[in-house]
Amino acid sequence: MFFLRIVLLFTLFTMLMVGKAYAREMESDKWTNKYDRYFEKYSKRYFGPHFEWRWFKSQGIAESNLNSDASSPVGAVGIMQLMPATYEEIRQENPTFIAINEPRWNIAAGIFYDRQLYRKWRNPMPSEERLFLAFSSYNAGYGRVLKAVKRTGKEDYSWTEVKKHLPAETRGYVARIAELMDASDRHRESALRHLADLFN
Repeated sequence: MFFLRIVLLFTLFTMLMVGKAYAREMESDKWTNKYDRYFEKYSKRYFGPHFEWRWFKSQGIAESNLNSDASSPVGAVGIMQLMPATYEEIRQENPTFIAINEPRWNIAAGIFYDRQLYRKWRNPMPSEERLFLAFSSYNAGYGRVLKAVKRTGKEDYSWTEVKKHLPAETRGYVARIAELMDASDRHRESALRHLADLFN
């Protein structure tokens, strides 16, 4: 009986480890160096040299799996899944941006748009939480996130409080970006492991 328990525990442990290894492999497959130069360049341009550019690559993976030909049923286009009308507004401020389907300009426009949204959330809070509000706005629209903020009834709101009032799709979207950041082996030296706590 004791021997059977040992065998059973060993089998369960092995299955758990294999499952974790498979999940890690599936996540790390997405972390190639594809388009890194664009994510790095435009993150530096719009967020400064010390901002972690992999946040925006994580967003690109969450949006389209870095598929430059991706399109959504509602008409969003490219790696960063931008609506054509939004892209045209961004081009008015960035006339050097060319085609929306071109990976370089799609990524540049997506990060520029993130910066616009990031600037709207000036409430003092950790930069990651402020970024989560920007990503939420990117996904659900600034107006909807603003309503969620107002529903907290607080001026010194936090992400944990705001997310309760956001659509499940948006909460999942931001959680996915954070998970991709945690899955990046090249980023495991930083203090991002606490991010999971913000989604419980």
